[in-house]
Amino acid sequence: MNQDWEDRVAAVWARIGELPESEAPAFRARIDALVAELPADSPIGPFEQAGAWDSTGHPDRAVPLYRQALERGLGGYRGRRAKIQLSSSLRNLGRPEEGVKLLTPELDAPSDELDDAVRACLALCLSSLGRDREGLSLVLGALAPHLPRYQRSMANYARLLVDPGD
Repeated sequence: MNQDWEDRVAAVWARIGELPESEAPAFRARIDALVAELPADSPIGPFEQAGAWDSTGHPDRAVPLYRQALERGLGGYRGRRAKIQLSSSLRNLGRPEEGVKLLTPELDAPSDELDDAVRACLALCLSSLGRDREGLSLVLGALAPHLPRYQRSMANYARLLVDPGD
């Protein structure tokens, strides 16, 4: 994999928002063709294929590929994305508890631009389990630093939703 490959993958993904449903198989075929250029044991291949299945409405086909990517050692930024996307797919398949288990450790992971996405997806999984207060706490906590005012108040309200004794 090199920058040219990354650029070509990014170009395919850049069109996903305008993709009509009828072109989903062609989109997945383009991703498959790019993945075919990678070493057979690359963790990036199944990650990209999982995303293609997921983005075209097939979380059931995506889940095993996300798992394969993680089992092959997908780490860093893509690894974190894989965990977020896998958790979302699991939730969509009626298995939110698996999403909670997968994403909860990510709350303590080194901070990056995916922190809010981790919290948002985890909040959805928690809500699917009837744990709305915990989910709302995560979302408010993620939102608070982006507010022009009331950051401290919102952060405190978020904390009090799950720990009212403080």
